[in-house]
Amino acid sequence: MVPPGYEQIRLRAAATMSDAERYLFGDRSAVSDPLAQADWASKKLVWVPSEKLGFEAGSVKEEKGDECLVELSDSGKKIKVNKDDIQKMNPPKFNKVEDMAELTCLNEASVLHNLKDRYYSGLIYTYSGLFCVVINPYKNLPIYTEAIVEMYKGKKRHEMPPHIYAITDTAYRSMMQDREDQSILCTGESGAGKTENTKKVIQYLAHVASSSKTKKDPSSSSLSHGELERQLLQANPILEAFGNAKTVKNDNSSRFGKFIRINFDVNGYIVGANIETYLLEKSRAIRQAKEERTFHIFYYLLSGAGDKLRSELCLEDFSKYRFLSNGKVTIQGQQDRDLFTETMDAFGIMSIPEDEQTGLLKVVSAVLQLGNMSFKKERNSDQASMPDDTAAQKVCHLLGMSVTDFTRAILSPRIKVGRDYVQKAQTQEQAEFAVEALAKATYERLFLWLVARINKALNKTKRQGASFIGILDIAGFEIFELNSFEQLCINYTNEKLQQLFNHTMFVLEQEEYQREGIEWSFIDFGLDLQPCIDLIERPAGPPGILALLDEECWFPKATDKTFVAKLVQEQGNHPKFQKPKKLKDDVDFCVLHYAGKVDYKADEWLMKNMDPLNDNVTTLLNQSSDKFVCELWKDVDRIVGLDKVAGMADSAHGAFKTRKGMFRTVGQLYKEQLSNLMTTLRNTNPNFVRCIIPNHEKKAGKLEPHLVLEQLRCNGVLEGIRICRQGFPNRIVFQEFRQRYELLTPNAIPKGFMDGKQACVLMIKALELDTNLYRIGQSKVFFRAGVLAHLEEERDLKITDVIIKFQAWCRGHVARKAFAKRQQQLTAMRVIQRNCAAYLKLRNWQWWRLFTKVKPLLQVSRQEEEMQAKDEELEKVKDKQQQAEQQLKEYVEKHQQLSAEKQALQDQLQAEMELCTEAEEMRARLVARQQELEDILHDLEARVEEEEERVTHLQTEKKKMQQNITDLEQQLDEEEAARQKLQLEKVTLDAKLKKLEEGVMVLDDQNAKLNKDKKQLEERIAEFSSNLTEEEEKSKSLQKLKNKHEAMITDLEDRLRREEKSRQELEKNRRKLETDSTDLHDQIAELQAQIAELRAQLAKKEEELQAALARVEQESALKNAAQKSIRELEVQVAELQEDLEIERAARAKADKQKRDLSEELEALKTELEDTLDSTAAQQELRAKRETEVTQLKKTLEEEAQSHEQLLAEMRQKHTQAFEELNEQLEQAKRNKASVEKAKQALESERSELQIELKSLTQSKNDSEQRRKKAEAQLQELQLKHGESERQKKELGDKVAKMQVEMDGLSSTLSEVESKSIKAAKDHSSVESQLQDAQGSLQEETRQKLALNTRLRQLEEEQNRLKEQLEEEEEGKKSVEKQLGSAQAQLAELRKKMEAEAQSLESSEEGKKKLQREFEALNQRLEEKTSAYDKLEKTKARLQRELDDVLVGHDHLRQTTQELERKQKKFDQLLAEEKSVSARYAEERDRAEAEAREKETKALALTRELEAMTDQRNELDRASKLLKTEMEDLVSSKDDVGKSVHELERAKRALEQQMEEMKTQLEELEDELQLTEDAKLRLEVNLQALKAQFDRDLQGRDEQGEEKRKQLVKQVREMEAELEDEKKQRSQAVSVRKKLEMDLSDLGAQIELSNKARDEALRQLKKLQAQLKEQMRELDEARLSRDAMLNEAKENERKLKSLEAENVQLHEDLASADRAKKQTQQERDELQDELNSHNSKTSLLSEERRKLEARIAQLEEELDEEQSNIELLNDRLKKALLQAEQSSTELAGERSNSQRLEGARSQLDRQNKELKAKLQELEGSVKSKYKSTITALEAKIIQLEEQLDNESKEKQQSVKVMRRTEKKMKEVLLQVDDERRNSDQYKDQMEKANTRMKLLKRQLEEAEEETQRLNASRRKLQRELEDATEASSVMNREVTTLKSKLRRGADFPLNIRRGTGTRAGVDSEEDMDVTSEASETPE
Repeated sequence: MVPPGYEQIRLRAAATMSDAERYLFGDRSAVSDPLAQADWASKKLVWVPSEKLGFEAGSVKEEKGDECLVELSDSGKKIKVNKDDIQKMNPPKFNKVEDMAELTCLNEASVLHNLKDRYYSGLIYTYSGLFCVVINPYKNLPIYTEAIVEMYKGKKRHEMPPHIYAITDTAYRSMMQDREDQSILCTGESGAGKTENTKKVIQYLAHVASSSKTKKDPSSSSLSHGELERQLLQANPILEAFGNAKTVKNDNSSRFGKFIRINFDVNGYIVGANIETYLLEKSRAIRQAKEERTFHIFYYLLSGAGDKLRSELCLEDFSKYRFLSNGKVTIQGQQDRDLFTETMDAFGIMSIPEDEQTGLLKVVSAVLQLGNMSFKKERNSDQASMPDDTAAQKVCHLLGMSVTDFTRAILSPRIKVGRDYVQKAQTQEQAEFAVEALAKATYERLFLWLVARINKALNKTKRQGASFIGILDIAGFEIFELNSFEQLCINYTNEKLQQLFNHTMFVLEQEEYQREGIEWSFIDFGLDLQPCIDLIERPAGPPGILALLDEECWFPKATDKTFVAKLVQEQGNHPKFQKPKKLKDDVDFCVLHYAGKVDYKADEWLMKNMDPLNDNVTTLLNQSSDKFVCELWKDVDRIVGLDKVAGMADSAHGAFKTRKGMFRTVGQLYKEQLSNLMTTLRNTNPNFVRCIIPNHEKKAGKLEPHLVLEQLRCNGVLEGIRICRQGFPNRIVFQEFRQRYELLTPNAIPKGFMDGKQACVLMIKALELDTNLYRIGQSKVFFRAGVLAHLEEERDLKITDVIIKFQAWCRGHVARKAFAKRQQQLTAMRVIQRNCAAYLKLRNWQWWRLFTKVKPLLQVSRQEEEMQAKDEELEKVKDKQQQAEQQLKEYVEKHQQLSAEKQALQDQLQAEMELCTEAEEMRARLVARQQELEDILHDLEARVEEEEERVTHLQTEKKKMQQNITDLEQQLDEEEAARQKLQLEKVTLDAKLKKLEEGVMVLDDQNAKLNKDKKQLEERIAEFSSNLTEEEEKSKSLQKLKNKHEAMITDLEDRLRREEKSRQELEKNRRKLETDSTDLHDQIAELQAQIAELRAQLAKKEEELQAALARVEQESALKNAAQKSIRELEVQVAELQEDLEIERAARAKADKQKRDLSEELEALKTELEDTLDSTAAQQELRAKRETEVTQLKKTLEEEAQSHEQLLAEMRQKHTQAFEELNEQLEQAKRNKASVEKAKQALESERSELQIELKSLTQSKNDSEQRRKKAEAQLQELQLKHGESERQKKELGDKVAKMQVEMDGLSSTLSEVESKSIKAAKDHSSVESQLQDAQGSLQEETRQKLALNTRLRQLEEEQNRLKEQLEEEEEGKKSVEKQLGSAQAQLAELRKKMEAEAQSLESSEEGKKKLQREFEALNQRLEEKTSAYDKLEKTKARLQRELDDVLVGHDHLRQTTQELERKQKKFDQLLAEEKSVSARYAEERDRAEAEAREKETKALALTRELEAMTDQRNELDRASKLLKTEMEDLVSSKDDVGKSVHELERAKRALEQQMEEMKTQLEELEDELQLTEDAKLRLEVNLQALKAQFDRDLQGRDEQGEEKRKQLVKQVREMEAELEDEKKQRSQAVSVRKKLEMDLSDLGAQIELSNKARDEALRQLKKLQAQLKEQMRELDEARLSRDAMLNEAKENERKLKSLEAENVQLHEDLASADRAKKQTQQERDELQDELNSHNSKTSLLSEERRKLEARIAQLEEELDEEQSNIELLNDRLKKALLQAEQSSTELAGERSNSQRLEGARSQLDRQNKELKAKLQELEGSVKSKYKSTITALEAKIIQLEEQLDNESKEKQQSVKVMRRTEKKMKEVLLQVDDERRNSDQYKDQMEKANTRMKLLKRQLEEAEEETQRLNASRRKLQRELEDATEASSVMNREVTTLKSKLRRGADFPLNIRRGTGTRAGVDSEEDMDVTSEASETPE
């Protein structure tokens, strides 16, 4: 619900509504309209589907079965609608609601209606749970100004209306508070406003987090103030110019997706940024639809370039470019020329130099010129020609190529056929396709270069980013009539993003359910989208769409149709895949996405996935004379050539043989990009923004409902609402639920106080709601969708009934009142009539007239009485006068006393002012000393910087030396290469001689047997050579890996050094901080010594708080440990994935090597045949052999038949074995399914058990006095079951005591609960309190200053009033003089009256004069007395104000004490953090030590490897020499018969040696892999530890710096407060002295009051006696309460032990599940191995077919086939053995799973038994003790009431006592205290100053010593590192030189031996040996 504060803001905004506020707050006055509420309640309003409006409002009139008769509210029509189509309407109070998650009826109609209402009232932003839905307004709104940015800055989301600023601010604040990376995902259709919202996000962050507001960072010396923010903002126009275009829907549509990553440092300032782009629509560069434009930059360039630029870039008019399909297309309100200048300025701001700008524009112009190249067909052939080459000349001029080479490369490119290159003529279509592909590729590369350049500019700063906010701007879900490959990629990304949203949304929902303790089974709604994602991305089993597409790209002769056919075959039965229902020309296949069914057309998908280019043109571009173009085309190796695509149909071999294995398809690249993006997004806290187009006409204020509904489906808003419906979307706080719906249950809640939760439970019971419709949490009631609407209906009906009754009563009351008034009017009229009639009768009667005239004259007879009264009044006046005179005398005396006091106070003030001046002088001296120390510090820092510069200089010199060493090594390598060339020439000459000798030998050799032996030997030699080449390749790869690892080790060492340096600097800072903190601790300890007396009272509460904090810290430590374990597991998973990928790569390499070897074998065979055909003698031999072949054919046929029979038998056996394996596999799958079902059931049971456990624990915490006491007694009964009868007897005696104890227990339990709640709240608010401490301190200082000013004002007012008093006293004296004269005159007048009493006339006149004078005197007296009263009132008021000031002073003292307490806590936190940092440092040192040990092991292993490789090379040489000897033996004619046996023996010995070498090599490789794996893991762990340590250290250091600054500020403020307090005390002393004088005057009054006080004291003594008795009772109650508390604690311990046992049981369950998962994983691995074996068997069958074909072709190779068949048989036997082993392993796994199931069932039984026992015990205890508890509670309530009454009376009596005693004691005590305090403060100040000086001196000395030590240590470390590096380099050089010398020395010696011993050698074999020898060193 909306918070109350926000409603006040809204009401104020509505009262004074400006334009901006009108578009933010809106007008919700109609929400509280009672008429609308009554209308909604009376009519059953619903939503009915409509074709035009989407949904229309109507009221249900009748219900007939499944149909309803609905009357439409707008038109009044009556329609019959099905019940399922009707959707409920929300109450009017939910109209224009800001968060649609609050709607009671969550359906499509209500969501659409809410969005429509808000949009029509100008509110474009609306929340929908985690979403922020934005509807494009199509006009500029005044809601993005700086004032609104400031308004949203630092506010919470619910405090302000919905806005993109609110979302960015929440992301920024949560990043700062939680130190968690954030992401903002903006999705939507083209034209929905994604880019505009991303701009606003960047604008807000640049305003809020710009570093230009603070001082310049010394690390970022290259950037000026605010340049980074400017660059961030200016990157957008560049990206818009090159990546945006005009479409039908949008004038500035971004045709690419981007992820902007803004990095922030620890203080929250922007450090840098990074931009990643996705799916650029590069086809727009060559063609556009109607009324659309290509990318903006082309139009900017053509309209904004000057004449010089035009001539330089060869620019032409718009109409002359073919790639600008629609010519010049303008955009309203946009000038392309101005935008061109803006983009060029943006290039300057991004610091892109002018040469790169011109190169960039040249490439843009070249892309346009490529479109103007035209081709034609030649007459006689399909070959293309270029009649006009002007466009080609312009392209070559712009791109720096030669025209002839360019035209040749396009018209007749060189294509590789086999091993040769051939020029192939291109057709017209091929040439045009090549040019278009080139244009698209160049523009794409230009765009990617621009993005990289922008990233480089945005990452100039050296500061490291602690965290980041990522902004994803990517296209939303797209469903067109024709959907291609691009739409599949976009929809695939949106599926992934929606899965992320579903997961995060319901994770948050379920976290709240767990927090509130609701029974809920976890549902991962992200899994709903997994089938569709698997359909697209699954790699195998069966493969997904992208995998099949990649597979088809590898196959020759593959087309789009074959791809579709294979897809239908593989995925035809998938639930999310459908075959098309339309014609095949329109649609190829359909995919069921979450947003709906999408039809895809697979035209040119293979070409789009491969994205081929012309090789020849790309090589030309790579060799261009323009540096910019060279840089764009530097990675030519990764390109797929057009010849490869053309060769798909021609040749099977090498159709997609890519260069160096770098070919990657578009699908693979995009899949990798998306997986990286999703991992970054999963590691962040996502915020979702969904942009929506209201209409396609771009009109403001118009909204098409169907269009919006479709986008809500595509954007996932309705999907989120679907998820909400599954849970409890509506929730209300207990208090609000009771306040709103208590009407419906009038008698359910009893009178008196009741807890909110209990009241809600009673209300829901009375409402009789279904239990599935609601859940009751800790602080809220949760409802399903629609329940609140039903309650609102019932409430409205109830309110209408109440109001009707009230109206009827009011009308009756008004009518009765009117009737009574009429009656009174009638009686009055009758009385008036009667009086009028009487007057008319008496009017003419004479006596009446006489009576009326005589009546006024009757007062004359009363004159004597009046005279007597006047005399009495005179006497009274005299008495008053005498009293006034006495008062005047008293006041005069008081005045004199006050003036004397005033003078004394002034003297004191002067003395204290002199003391203040002295203190200020001391302070000035201290400030000067501080400045001197700061100067010394700056000098030391400058020295440190100079030393660092020296270090960098030494490092540069070291790098130069290393370069010299590398140059020398290169020279050595060149010399060795020259030496090897000379050796090769020598070998070639020897080979020629041997060829001549071989010709003679071939003529002599005519024996067939020897030829056969020779062939067999040659084949075996070929096998050996292939094995040798494989081993050589392995050794090369191992050497490469070794080099990589050495580079990695050097990098790690560099990083370690850097980290050591940073750690040293951090240790320096830490020591400084520690010294500062010790100083501050000493000062604070001195200050706290004065306040120790007051803290003794609060010690207990603080201990309890600390205990709570310790618990919280334990929980946080457990949480951190869990997070660490999770990270370690993730690292292990990543390592396993990397190992898998390495193994896959190794398999792929092995397959490639196998293919290459087969090709080489075929080539060797062809060469052998050529050599055989070369000579004439061989032709004669061939004739002889043909006769022998005819004989052999017969034998072959016979053997072939027998062989076929053997094959058939083998096939049958193989099929049987295969079927058995399939059956076993199916059984394993069934077992797996059953195990998975059992696992799911177990998981559901486990979740239910967890929920039940949580409910039990929460019920324990939530239940109040009854349940807690019941549980305590329950545990007592469990322990003391045997002693129950004795306890019953004792209970009867102790009932009275138990009542008292219950009272204490109830109060303590309530206190404990409140403390626990407070502790939880304190834990959450500790950080906020620390941040608010500074603000509160500043506010308190302001209040002190205000109080000082107010005191001064009061003193001034007092002085003014005193002056008025003096003036009025003077006036009083004058009045007294006048009174004296008047009294004299009165005396004279009396004498005259006595003398002239005889004459009445004169006496009457005198009396009249006297009366007049007397009245005047009376008036004057009254005025004076009133003035005197006023003065007394002012005096009383002043005294009250003085009392208030004194009270405020006391309050300030209390606040200072509280601040000091906070400082203590702060110091404790500091100490804890220091200990944590020390622990981290120790962990890092351990990790470094382990890493060094592992590195030493790795180095030892590498040395061993090098030694073994040297041994292997020597053995290889020996084997080659032996081969040469064998060949010599074969070629020798004389020693043929003898040498056969020797050759066989040598061959066997060689084979044994080779096998031994292989085993050694395999062992070495295994060891290397193990060491590499261990090293990789160590590196990963090290990096993770380092990253964690760095983050923690940075956070701790920053927190320490901030806390140190806060402490320094607090000390300074305390000093200022001390000075202020001194001044205030001096002023208060003067005021108090005045008050003492007043008190001495009031002494007389106090003596009178003393009598009354004595009486009061007597009463007090009586009350004190009563109090003592009550206190004794209270002490007894406390003792009993403590005993009960101890018992409760014991019970809690027992409960915790039970909970721990339960947790152990759960852990056992979890371990069993893990074991089960491991077994399943092993089983899956075995299945994969079986599959791989099956695939191997299929490969073997293919090889068998090839061998049969070779039997038909090459009949001479029967022996080879037989040997191959034997090998196959062996492999089959091995496969069968492996299958048997897997079956045995499967059986073992089954037995393990059965054991696990048995263990699980036992655990379930135990759990159930425990539950049953718990329930029985609870039931028994509840039934026994309910009655006792109720009686005790009633007594407790009575006693509490009695206690309250007595405490109130006691408080009143105490107050009376305190008031009387305080006035006497406080004044005297305060004066003495202040004097003492002032003396103490002076002493403390002097002590503190001396201590500060001593500590500063010690600090300086310690810092100097540490600097010296650090400098010496660094020098030693550098020297050590240099020495170790130099020694390692020298050792490597020595080893390399030794190995080279060995190779160089052994090689010629071996050759000499071979040539000296034997006469002739086979030339071809010798050539092979020499070629191998030449290849080995390379």
